[in-house]
Formats: sequence, structure tokens, C-alpha cells
Amino acid sequence: MTTILELQDVWKIYRMGDVEVEALKGLDFKARKGEFVAIMGPSGSGKSTAMNMIGCLDVPTRGRIFLEGKDIAHMSESQLARIRGKKIGFIFQQFNLINTLTALENVALPMIFQNTPKDKRLAKAKKLLEMVELDDRMHHKPTELSGGEQQRVAIARSLANDPEVILADEPTGNLDSKTGHTVMDFLRKLHEKEGRTIILVTHDENTARNADRVEFLKDGQIFKRHTR
Repeated sequence: MTTILELQDVWKIYRMGDVEVEALKGLDFKARKGEFVAIMGPSGSGKSTAMNMIGCLDVPTRGRIFLEGKDIAHMSESQLARIRGKKIGFIFQQFNLINTLTALENVALPMIFQNTPKDKRLAKAKKLLEMVELDDRMHHKPTELSGGEQQRVAIARSLANDPEVILADEPTGNLDSKTGHTVMDFLRKLHEKEGRTIILVTHDENTARNADRVEFLKDGQIFKRHTR
């Protein structure tokens, strides 16, 4: 399979006054096209920083990050924003929906930044909400939706620009177990039926079991991996 995203010897060092904190210490990570990978580790292991690197939300102190063969490690913020918008879809634990917008408008929002015409934005957003079985809730605002419904809106939004990679950060963390299973079912369908590349960041062993491969992170490094 083709490698779609790769981190090579990635370090992230935060400076707090005279103190240096090494959040990542030479992280190596690779995801291939169509793969479902989980990154698992306890609090303080470097998961959030690793997610920021994988999602092109930040650049490393040193090391290289390749997305579809392009090194993004030294790109400007505007270049990173363009890459993120087209290549990566995000699903967050806190949903990150805009409460003043309907579900339909939330899903359509990422397409504005890719200059998609309004009629096409709304048509695609409607189709995506139908896919996650929310066609009867598309004109509701997030405050009128359950946690599981909000996360399904977030899944639909992550697909708005047809990204190569779906990056899910603790996607079931704010949900009860039954709703969490439903959300993971949708992610598995995206992987199995549409061939999407899914990168899942979690501390939960049961959630990580959905992946084809689990990378275990500790002290800013991968210390073991398990392939199903």
C-alpha cells in the first residue's frame, strides 16, 4: 500500500522560560492509504502533540513530516491551512460544532474555504448527513442534538472536502458506551466500504481494537506496536 503520511524522527520541544519540555522525542510513524491505525497512550504520553503533527496543526522542532510525499515540516501557517482543508478531516472529542449554525450549515462550512459554490455545498452536506442517518435533524442546531448526534454531524463535516485522511481525536470520549459503539461503527464503515485512511488517537483500549494496527506511545516515542 502507498504511504500517505509519515513522520521521521519528529521532535517537539516547548520552551517555558528557562525550562525545555520534550513532548515528542524522535517520533517515527507511518500510515498507508486505506489503513485504520490507532495511536494509544496514557495522559502525558505525547498523544495530543503527535495528533497536532499528524494533522498539520503544528510544525516540529526538528524532524520531517510527509503528507502524500510533500514535506510539511517547514510550511507557513497559510500553506498548512490549505493542506489541512483539502487532505485531512478532523473529528474531535468536544465535537467543535458552531452552536449558531444548523447541522447542515456546520457540515457545509469547510467547503466555503475551498470556494465550493453554495448550492453544491448544501447538496453535499445534505448527502453526508443522510449517510450518517441524520437527514431528519439537519436543520437542528447542536444544542438541540444529543452527544451522539453531534458526533455524527462532526463525522459528516470531516468528509466535506473528501479528504484522504480522517483524524479522530478521542471521538467517543464524551459519549456513553452504546453511543460510542455507534460512532465507531460509522468510522469502520468509512474504512471498510470507502477505503478511507483513519488515524485514531485514544487512551481507550476497547476503542483502539477497531484499528488494523495500534501504535503505543510513551514519553514521546512509539515503544511497541500491535497488528491485528
